[in-house]
Amino acid sequence: MSDDTVTPRHDKEDDCPPESPDIHFEPVVKLSLVEVKTLEEDEDILFAQRAKLFRFDTSEEPAQWKERGVGDIKILRHKEKDTYRIVMRRDKTLKICANHYIYGHMELKSHGDSDRTWMWKTLADFSDEECREELLAIRFANAENALLFKHKFDETRETIAAKTPRTKTDEDEKEEASSEDSDDEATPENSREATPEKKKNGQTDSEKGETPKASSDGGEVVTEKLESLKLNDEDAATK
Repeated sequence: MSDDTVTPRHDKEDDCPPESPDIHFEPVVKLSLVEVKTLEEDEDILFAQRAKLFRFDTSEEPAQWKERGVGDIKILRHKEKDTYRIVMRRDKTLKICANHYIYGHMELKSHGDSDRTWMWKTLADFSDEECREELLAIRFANAENALLFKHKFDETRETIAAKTPRTKTDEDEKEEASSEDSDDEATPENSREATPEKKKNGQTDSEKGETPKASSDGGEVVTEKLESLKLNDEDAATK
């Protein structure tokens, strides 16, 4: 007998699994592509930068800052209406977390000692599909982006303030009232004209013995002295 043993032969092809057949299934319902509008198509982007947004929640005690979302905050200008607004959408979901107009009275304020955070107040934010007054804060990755946002925000605010007619404030109304009171206290010019003027010798027409001037519809002014009247009376008596 031979001591030689035969080892089984393994080919590489035996180790590979069989290829799956290319199967294609037709969809039961065919859907066409739908164009989704973000309502930003008619607006120009003046500023866009990634940041984190916070809102001041006063519904709880004590009131505290809560994170609103992370994404790109934008300053937009409408091409036709010439209006400015802030819009911010969350990453991935693209859900709006800030949506309000910019007005001339708005002002950015620093938050604590941070040079990367700004806060401001808006009377009408529509991010939750309803008008709400919000106190918002935005924090950027570095101080440089925060300064760029403030520069563009202030530039936009000044542009809006220049186009908006100035309304009267309480101080303006007080100034107008004080000016009217001072005008009432002043002596009218006609009151000075009504006083008789002194002659050079210090006597008036009545003190000098002359009758005051009278005017008739005929137009001529006749001035007679008291002495002439007395003489005429004496002549009439002698006759």
